[in-house]
Amino acid sequence: MTRFTVNDEPVHYKMDPATPLLWALRDASNLTGTKYGCGVGQCGACTVHVDGVARRSCQVTIGAIEGSFVTTIEGLTDDRSHPVQQAWVAESVPQCGYCQSGIIMAVAALLAHTPDPSDAQIDAAITNLCRCGTYPRIRRAIHRAVAAAREPIAAAPPPDIDPADAAAAVPALTPPKK
Repeated sequence: MTRFTVNDEPVHYKMDPATPLLWALRDASNLTGTKYGCGVGQCGACTVHVDGVARRSCQVTIGAIEGSFVTTIEGLTDDRSHPVQQAWVAESVPQCGYCQSGIIMAVAALLAHTPDPSDAQIDAAITNLCRCGTYPRIRRAIHRAVAAAREPIAAAPPPDIDPADAAAAVPALTPPKK
């Protein structure tokens, strides 16, 4: 039995310790925001945080992360208010959207460790693939999230707010409290 924490909830999986984290999250925990892309760690659709570090969950076994803290896209925030998520919406990054949760998780990990990355640092850290080619919008969204950490910016409302009420209902984007 393997035990660790997923999205601030303790879990124990009665699965083979060699099971990839991706399948434990999707099949046993029903956390389907983490996507299967290639299965060999190349595309990044399955990126999650393990102890604050972006990891390709298809390449991490549950036995290898005993006692760790895992964060999936569902656990990044409970209301989609993370600066990276808000910048994604404000810059209209998603096209098909399949790869987006993995890229958002990779960017959130980068910004947590490097709050103002250069373009070279972004290129080195964000190796996820987007088959739709939204890379220019992704870069703009990363820079927008960096700016949001320095100074709040207006952003799109959470999905449960009517756009007509957005101007009155949504405060300026601010980084999450730690």
